[in-house]
This record gives sequence, structure tokens and C-alpha cells, in this order.
Amino acid sequence: MANLLLGPLLRRVDGDQAVIWVQTDRPVQVTVAAAGVTVTSDTFTAFGTHIGVAVLSGLPVGANPYTVSLDGAPVWPPPELPPSVVTVRDPADGDATIVFGSCREATGRTHAARGHDPDVLEALAARLLAGARTGQAALPDLLALIGDQIYADELSAPTVAWLAEQERHPQAPPRQVVGFAEYVHLYHESWTDPEVRWLLSTVPTVMVFDDHEIIDDWNSSAGWLAAARREPWWDERITAGLASYWLFQHLGNLTPAQLERDPVWTRVRAGGDATAVLTEFARRASTPAGDEPYQWGYTVDVGRTRLIMMDCRGNRVLDRARRRMWPQEHWDALARQAAADCDHLVLACSLPWLLAPVIHHGEAVIEVLAARHGGAEKLRQKYDLEHWAAVGDSFDELTALIAGVRGPATVSVLGGDVHHSYVARADVAGATAQVHQIVCSPLHQSVRGVMRTLLRLGWWRVLSGPAWLVARAFGVPRPRVRWRTGRPPYFGTAVATLTHRGRSADVLIEGAHPGGRLTPVLQHRLADTPTAPTPAPAPAPAPAATGS
Repeated sequence: MANLLLGPLLRRVDGDQAVIWVQTDRPVQVTVAAAGVTVTSDTFTAFGTHIGVAVLSGLPVGANPYTVSLDGAPVWPPPELPPSVVTVRDPADGDATIVFGSCREATGRTHAARGHDPDVLEALAARLLAGARTGQAALPDLLALIGDQIYADELSAPTVAWLAEQERHPQAPPRQVVGFAEYVHLYHESWTDPEVRWLLSTVPTVMVFDDHEIIDDWNSSAGWLAAARREPWWDERITAGLASYWLFQHLGNLTPAQLERDPVWTRVRAGGDATAVLTEFARRASTPAGDEPYQWGYTVDVGRTRLIMMDCRGNRVLDRARRRMWPQEHWDALARQAAADCDHLVLACSLPWLLAPVIHHGEAVIEVLAARHGGAEKLRQKYDLEHWAAVGDSFDELTALIAGVRGPATVSVLGGDVHHSYVARADVAGATAQVHQIVCSPLHQSVRGVMRTLLRLGWWRVLSGPAWLVARAFGVPRPRVRWRTGRPPYFGTAVATLTHRGRSADVLIEGAHPGGRLTPVLQHRLADTPTAPTPAPAPAPAPAATGS
């Protein structure tokens, strides 16, 4: 009898269609049934791993319980859990509830000895599961995981012990994964907790990578990449990392229509073992901004909200003379996507657009110096100076794009990576929407000691002015945005909920406390405009302002 190893994961729900992903222990036929709709599809095989993708179509509005069978034998849901559901929204419903977070090392149970706060993804899953059991579950419309869903270079003790028993590359780092099977092990470690597994089977989930899916500081600079390529295990590492990411994370980010157009999926579903297809793809995609850069980013529309998930790692332009977050064709695509008719625009990226001002100005200075002196490149790599201000003119390019948005009541830029959470109001010259940077990190990680102190100091307004003067002295251009937080940042594991009702918007960030209970730590009203405004001509650009 075939076994369900991982999943089911409810990924994209688009209109009356839903994409459900599974991993099995052998080639099988996967049957998913919900609300009178039944679909059966064959798994495909890559690197000895068997993956199934089922697309349900024609589902009715409402919560639709579903079942999964392998070769006709029921395997999901297990008797101890409530049914998993696919919720189809009423097309007339313009509201949206989006939960998001980033940076999660395995499970709280596995990492209890590492000193992290409780795992908030487990806490969120437990709360929603309890509600489902009592018939009082209020499920979010979407769960967005915005980077570092696994840590390939920071492993739990059980995984290190497991690696020691495997046949590996002879020069593989003992505390980092390298091969494809090792990556699969990390996804199992992260997603097999029963409560988390139920959560991912019931709430539509989208994802994007950050660096730790591959390795710390991935694609931060041409110098970093050149050093990585000199490692004897790098080719296997980047190939396995990107191939496993495409299979376990990116594949489910696509709607059924997008799957039909995706060049990799078209070749995979053609039949036969997909190992060669994914190996070739991963090697081609491992060259940042190559001749045909793969589009890792995508859009999700929830009611009158448009979420644009931006790739800040895989397609960086690392040319020292013209560094950018991604190539021009992707900037052009982003501009078209941001011009959508919506009430709220959400730009999600693993890296915050607006950091603590002192840190922002410091990264901008290092970027200027690195273009002139090789020594500054060493500082960039040593201190992880890899965010928007440290990637050429990309900070200014994104700021200009936000300034040009017309129509939405809010533009919310979501970020992770930095292991603390905050909400910063941004005054962008020329913008008509309410603009905020919302950072929620980590789901399960931590930052302590000197680094935590430095991050706190980075928000001190008394230091931001001198930091800006130093930046100006080194020729850093004056930014078109001024930003500040209303409350100090929160250090601790956290999950955020973005709520849009009409043209009003709120964000709630909750932290997990011992025992796994979620409690509010930051709340902010982003906009309070329940009706659409009368259209007005775009204002003339306001004078530029510095971050503070």
C-alpha cells in the first residue's frame, strides 16, 4: 500500500480552482475529491522523489471538505484531525485576510534546546485547529511564507546526526545539507508536525525563498558568488537547492493557468523521470539574471487586494557596475502588475525595503565604497549588508515605483529576514496611497546579544541624522522617502495578520509565549477610508526627504 509522506498542501486557490500538492513513497495515482468534484492524476518522479499535483475545478463557494486517496486507498484526513477544506471565496467579496511571516527553523519541539522562543507557526496551527474542532474556525484567506522556510546551513542536532549516517559528497560541510535527499529531509522536518501539516492542508499557502534555502548571503555579490563556486560541493548544493525549491515550494505558487504556461512544468508533465529536466533547469537558473531568467515572482489576487511576491535572491544582477535586485524585464513586469485595479497593493519580499535608518544608511555607504574599493566588499560579506540600499539603485527604483502607484488606498511592503518585527510609516514623495513597511520575522529563529543591541540602536532617531550626513559625504543620493516606527521593534517569534475591509486596512503582529499562546505585540491602523475616493490627478513630486 502506498504511503503519503508529505502533504496534502493546499496551495493556490484561484476562483473555483485549487492546486493540491502531495509527496508519496512510490509512483501512484492520486485522487482528490471535494464537493462532488473528483480528480485523479499520476505522480511524477525526480531524484527518486514522487510528487503529485491535483487540480480541482468547478468547486462551489464556501468551505469544501476534501479527501485524498492513493491508488484508491484513503490516506487523508487521518481520524484524529478535522477534515481539511478548500474554501472558495464569493467573487463579490472584496475583503482579504492575509497571514504572513518568515524565517522558521524546523519545529519548536526539535529546536527547544537552541534557546528560541516558541514556534509561532505551530501556535497559529494549534489555534486554528482548536477552532475547527469546535466549529469556530475563522480561517485566513492566505498564508504567505516570505523566506527561509528551511535552513540548509543551520541544522538541528537530529539532522546533523542523520547526515553523519548518509553517503555524502566527500567534502560536504558536516553541518550543512548538500544533496537533494538531504533537502527533502529538511522539508519533512519542517512540515510533518501534525498541527502544521493540517494548517498547510487547509489554508491556501504561497512561498518565496530567501538565502537560507540555499546558503547564508546567497547571491549577495559577484565576489560572494565567485567564492562559493570555488567550493567543491557548490554545484551539487545549488542544483539540489533550486530543484527541491521548485518542487516543494514554487510549483504550488502557480495557478492552474500559470502551470499550463510554465516551461519547466510543461517538460516535467510530459512524462518520464524528471531528474534530468530539473537538473538542467536548476543549473541554468543558478546563474543570476542569465540569458533567460526564470520568473520566480508571481501575483495573487484576494478580493480587492493584489499581492505581488517579489524574488530578491534568484535573479540579482551582480555586475559591479550595475547591481540590481533583478533584470530590467522583471522590473517592467513588476510595474505592469502594480498598475492593477485594486483597493490595496501588497509588495512582499524576503528582504525589508526600509530597515532601521542607521543600518540603511550604513549599507548604502558600503555599496558606494564597494564599487570603488575591494576592501569594502569584505565588509559587505562579513556583516550581511545585502538589503535594498546595498544593491545598486534598486532601493530608489522600488521607491519610485511605489510613488507612481495610483488607485489603491494602501501600499504595504512586507518583509522578513532580520529577526525582529516592526511597522514603519513611509512618507514617499509623490505617493497618493498610505505606505508602510511591515516586517514580521522570525516564525522560529532568534537574534540575541550584540546584534540585538545594534538593531535597537539602528532605530534611534538621535543617530539617524548623523548617519545620513555620513552617507551624504560619501555621495549617497538623498532618498525620496522618510520613515519611522510608532513603537519600538519587537524581538521574539511572531506572525502577522494583514486585514483589508473595504479600503480600510489594519495589521496585527502576535508573539508566541511559553505554552504556545499567541498574544498581540504590535497593532497598527494602516488606512481608515471605507469608500473609494474621487479620482484626482497625480500630484507633482514633493521635495525629497531623508529616512529618519
